[in-house]
Amino acid sequence: MRRSILLLLFTILNISLYGETNIDSLLIQLDKSILEKPKHDTSKESRLKELKQILSEPNTTGAHKLFIQTKLIKEYEAYQFDSVISYIHKNLELSLALRNTNTLYKTKLYLAKILANTGRYKESLDILNGIDRKKIDQELIQEYFANYMLVYAELKSYSKIDLNLFAYHDLFNFYRDSLLAITPPESDEYLSIIERQLREKHKEKQSIAINSKRLARTHLGERNYSIACYERAIAYEAMGNFAMEKKFLILSSISDIKGSIKDNASLTKLAMVLFKEGEIERAYKYINNSFNDADFFNSKMRLINISNILSVINTSFQNRNNIQKSRLRTSLIIISILFFVLLLSFLLIIKQINKIKYARNKLQNINQQLEGLNSNLQMANTQLSDLNNELYETNHVKEEYIGNFLSICSDYIDKLENYRKIIHKNVLQKKYADLLELSKSKQILEDEIRAFYDNFDHTFLHIYPAFVEELNALLLPNEIIVLKKDEVLNTELRIFALIRLGITDSSAIARLLRYSVNTIYNYRVKIKNKAAVDREKFEDHVKKIGSFSK
Repeated sequence: MRRSILLLLFTILNISLYGETNIDSLLIQLDKSILEKPKHDTSKESRLKELKQILSEPNTTGAHKLFIQTKLIKEYEAYQFDSVISYIHKNLELSLALRNTNTLYKTKLYLAKILANTGRYKESLDILNGIDRKKIDQELIQEYFANYMLVYAELKSYSKIDLNLFAYHDLFNFYRDSLLAITPPESDEYLSIIERQLREKHKEKQSIAINSKRLARTHLGERNYSIACYERAIAYEAMGNFAMEKKFLILSSISDIKGSIKDNASLTKLAMVLFKEGEIERAYKYINNSFNDADFFNSKMRLINISNILSVINTSFQNRNNIQKSRLRTSLIIISILFFVLLLSFLLIIKQINKIKYARNKLQNINQQLEGLNSNLQMANTQLSDLNNELYETNHVKEEYIGNFLSICSDYIDKLENYRKIIHKNVLQKKYADLLELSKSKQILEDEIRAFYDNFDHTFLHIYPAFVEELNALLLPNEIIVLKKDEVLNTELRIFALIRLGITDSSAIARLLRYSVNTIYNYRVKIKNKAAVDREKFEDHVKKIGSFSK
């Protein structure tokens, strides 16, 4: 149960936040539309200018003039009161001159409607009462009833006297019912009347459903759209849904601006709603716009209503400005004091910074000297470490070769002893022919050379076990040295093994390996030409194979 309540509260909060965000974006759109108002008015004036040019053409017939002037009346209807009245009078005069009774009555009904909309109820009733119902065409009866209904709707809204109020109410109901009886049920006028009835009976949800049908038939920028949105806002106000009331007042106001509708009420009502919510600055801006529209349209009733509201909002706006100015003055005084305190602090900080800067420079010089000493020490340590590694490596090589050398020496002593015994025996036995044959044979020398190579190869690889792999790594992939079966090192590898041991002179290498100097030189050049690294530095890389300080 507790979780359900929390979930419900969370949902309501989300809906509320979404509604506020939507209203904010619509208000931004409305502000943008107000800035673009001159653009829409320019388009309106261009249309009016085109119609006036057609009207001024010399060959225009009377019937065509009536048609163009009727268009001008519709264009001026919610745009400029004086101009619409002017063209209505021109239409009345031309209708009389052409004896066009239908246009005459139609224009009179148009005049009655405009007078009623601008608060001139008596003049409107005088015109309507002056029309003989029996003489007007059937198609104008609907407009005739609609105008009467409009006048009595306005009178019952403004009347303060009960007797008059009841009379106006009855007359309104009579003309409303008469109009409903002859109006097509799916027409906008019919739906508008039904919507108003439902609203007056406090059936707001049903009235909104009817309003949705009306809105679906019109578009933003059309007067019917503005009126439908305004009436929907009234329904939401009655329901207490002020967020939706604001939304449709904003949409109605945007539509009025886009359609250059100067005889409007939405922006004024929206200004009052925002004023009650404390958004005084925005309310002030909107009410000023409404006042300018009413002034341009020249509707005295609208100007009076807006002036009263403007006075209230303007007073609050000025009071708020005065409070803000007073706070600003106080803030400026405090800021000035803080500025002087800050300036004094700044000067003290600058003084301290200079002291710190001097100390820092001094410390930096000392640090640089220390860094130089540390760098020299580090270099010396590195060199010492390298020397230690080299010494360790040299000692390691020496140990290996001394041990090996002692072993070879011992073997050679044994071999010499055996050789002496053989010679001695042959001399004693006077086998001079055998001695001569023994001295001619090179077998012993070849055996000793092979034994030397074998001993060198195994001893060297014991010290540098990865020598062959590391040397091949210095060669191009397709030029690596591949040893034969049972071969430990070959001639090329032995040459570079001796170079690794520090014997770089070709003649010395030639003496050790029992080859000519040219042969050794050719082997060295051949291998260097196969190098994957810089051939000039190839032997330097070889000298580092297996090194501890590599």
